Amino acid sequence: MSRIGIATDSHSSITAADAERLGVFVLPAPFNMDGKLYHEGVTLSRSEFFQKQLAGAEITTSQPSIPELSQLWDKALQTYDKILYIPISSGLSGSYNTAAILASEEQYEGRVFPVDNGRVSVPQYCTILDAIDLIDKGLPAEKIKEVLEQYKAKEVIYVAINDIRHLKKGGRISSTAAIAASILNIKPIMKFDVGTIDLYKKSRGMNQAKREMFAAIRRDLETRFQSWYEKGDFYLMTATAVSEAEDAAFVEEVKAAFPGIPVLSGLLGLATCTHIGYGGLGIGVSCKPRI
Repeated sequence: MSRIGIATDSHSSITAADAERLGVFVLPAPFNMDGKLYHEGVTLSRSEFFQKQLAGAEITTSQPSIPELSQLWDKALQTYDKILYIPISSGLSGSYNTAAILASEEQYEGRVFPVDNGRVSVPQYCTILDAIDLIDKGLPAEKIKEVLEQYKAKEVIYVAINDIRHLKKGGRISSTAAIAASILNIKPIMKFDVGTIDLYKKSRGMNQAKREMFAAIRRDLETRFQSWYEKGDFYLMTATAVSEAEDAAFVEEVKAAFPGIPVLSGLLGLATCTHIGYGGLGIGVSCKPRI
């Protein structure tokens, strides 16, 4: 039986400790800040990123270079016969398309399998956990890729935006709307669903936004994900762009709102925080594949 490994990028919110524990190879996401190239968790810490962002730094995201990607795969293939590469959704970045082209080259064909299941952040982490489970069940890499991509619609995450300036920078709202939202304390709730980001609802303040998100998750669990909910075959997730202390407090709020349900928590990757801004709070659901 072929030994199958997993590689991903830092958009997945997987920590270095978890990656080491799970045996997962992680490619740091690059981004530019005031014209200088950084790599997440390597050349800039999370606290430094937010300090610069709050100070008004100009930040743009980019995808890993082909040499960086190739180096990661070569390292993984020293240990494993085949690799499942699980990058950020193709709907949010060109990373998957680049990986698919590279995987078709002779040295990687039949050995590296890029997976596009429309996810980012903690839902992407859930895909990694699902892949590990499917490997343990003895499925071949080709089949695991197929299953994970079939399940791309079985997840959702809602994120309340505290600082609306970054949505304006990204062109998702107009300057006029941003000014009005700031005056009225409007906190947009964005919905991440199958590789897309759309405005779900507008709330007056973060407390109302949290109530709206909790209600949306309950509704999703009782309707579109009902079968998985009844059998406990799902992850309840949080993903935030805040300090570790604020993240821990939000996780406790989620646990209180959904008693008895384990919570998989994570911090939003810095590239995602570029668009969300400091203070963003997210909650979501990911269903476990059935085979």
